[in-house]
Amino acid sequence: MTRIDGHTILIGLMAYPIRHSMSPTMHNTAFEALGLNYAYLAFDIDGPQLADGVKALRTLDMRGANISMPNKQAILPHLDQLDQSAELTGAVNTVVNDDGVLTGYTTDGIGFVNDMKKKGHDVKGKKVLVVGAGGAGIPIAAQSAIEGAVEIRVANRQDDHLQNAKDIAQTINDKADAVASTLALEDEEAFKEALAWADIYVDATGVGMKPLEGKSLVENPTWLKKDLVVYDTVYAPRTTKLMEVAKDAGLQAVYNGLGMMIEQGAAAFKLWTGQDMPIDKVEAAMVAKDKENEQRTSH
Repeated sequence: MTRIDGHTILIGLMAYPIRHSMSPTMHNTAFEALGLNYAYLAFDIDGPQLADGVKALRTLDMRGANISMPNKQAILPHLDQLDQSAELTGAVNTVVNDDGVLTGYTTDGIGFVNDMKKKGHDVKGKKVLVVGAGGAGIPIAAQSAIEGAVEIRVANRQDDHLQNAKDIAQTINDKADAVASTLALEDEEAFKEALAWADIYVDATGVGMKPLEGKSLVENPTWLKKDLVVYDTVYAPRTTKLMEVAKDAGLQAVYNGLGMMIEQGAAAFKLWTGQDMPIDKVEAAMVAKDKENEQRTSH
């Protein structure tokens, strides 16, 4: 990091837990490849610290930040304005600081759609089941509707986020051509029926990552039909319990969220710098970092 000097511009990541994140590797690789004098750091920031974290964006004249769980919705009152995507979804994963004016964006939905297209799957004309009505699930549901999914079901437990699911379903029904509805995960039979109905199943919860590593909302391989596309937005660990269950069921199209993370990061990178992320170099660096982490944990 010899490029860091008195003119280096700081960008951060505010979430908890976050030390597992590959975002610093992704963005710092891109900055270095393009010769940009930026640095990207991860900060463990939870709800009670969030207001101070946002204040630091202005105080330190940071260019911006990524926002992840559990802060994607909690940050809304602390920002000056939202772009259309953030207003639609009620969640923010990227903040841009323009001379002290903080604007919130969400790039998760387009990150998911672009990664799916790279993997050979188009949501257009498909039935999509999204589980999790938090900061990632809502943008994924919204963007799927924008991209032409014919029907979307948003599932969540009966907690505060269930209202988010109802809100985005209403918005999709009002403003898009897709049909949207919700279901409560406590209704196991309804959940199993939705899995049988769906073409694409997206788990946009934190189940499968720490502290819920080794857990899955789908525990029985018989719940999954062979032609279902399964997408887990978790990327650490690389193979989640859901992915293991899906592979045990004989499914071929089973993915983690690493590609989505890269694609949403590329969109955020463009907002901060005005330049396109060199994705090939970023992917190579992240694969190398992943192998390094595996070797470290195996010793």
